[in-house]
Amino acid sequence: MSTLVFGLVLGGSYALIAMGLSLQYGIARIMNLAYGEVMICAAFAAMLLFNVAGLSPLLSLVLLVPAGWAISWGIYQVMMRPLVARSGTTGRLEVDSILATFGLLFVVQGVLLVLFGGNFQSYAFLGQGVNVLGTQVALNRLIAFGLSVLIGGGLYLALTHSRWGLALRAVALSPGSAPLVGIEVNRVARAGFALGGALAVAGGVVLSMYQTFSATMGVIYTMKALVIVIMGGVGNLLGALIAGLLLGLIETFVSVYIDPGLTLAATYGLFLVILLWRPQGLFGGAK
Repeated sequence: MSTLVFGLVLGGSYALIAMGLSLQYGIARIMNLAYGEVMICAAFAAMLLFNVAGLSPLLSLVLLVPAGWAISWGIYQVMMRPLVARSGTTGRLEVDSILATFGLLFVVQGVLLVLFGGNFQSYAFLGQGVNVLGTQVALNRLIAFGLSVLIGGGLYLALTHSRWGLALRAVALSPGSAPLVGIEVNRVARAGFALGGALAVAGGVVLSMYQTFSATMGVIYTMKALVIVIMGGVGNLLGALIAGLLLGLIETFVSVYIDPGLTLAATYGLFLVILLWRPQGLFGGAK
């Protein structure tokens, strides 16, 4: 039971993280390899606000998520928009964005290493145990799971039950046809990229509540988010939610019952199986 609870908690955080990358790639057609670095920056920012200003990470979310939106919007305007304009209809955007964000990854990582060093960091926030179904679970993990469900579920409802969400989904499904119904694709793509950055910040703050982190861990989270996006189906938020929960459960069960050193191997093994068996993802056909 404890393994199941811990797996769901971890999976909820993974789902929240993957939703942002799914939005950025599904709507803006940008594969952001610096996505994990945005998360780690948010984790360090939450730690500083907690240690220096005594600000709870719950309150830090209110400050950092809008900042993540604004910074991601700026990155798109300065760095990605010229790539979008240059790519035209040639299909070069995916390749160019991978190369550009690959460079951005090392720039951000280098700054973090200079500021914080390469050691693992953490902070103590609501670590007391709470009885859940007969097992003791740290309160910070329960709060992290609740936030993941609240943010992820709320975003899914907003995207499926609002005119704003309809425009985002239209660009994700058919960017070539969206202008025919009056949708400005560049504006919507910019909003999708910024929203993905805000979710990355939210995921970084949530993970920092109960996980250790370091300046070099961004790549790991980028790859896990990418695995979840492929598993769930590119651009499918519900698929990302379910695939994130599934990955968290698999990693936790492998760590507890087989060997902690095989968690990454299990993750990428599952990824390869799904890529070969169902390349469109487990939920690639769902709306």
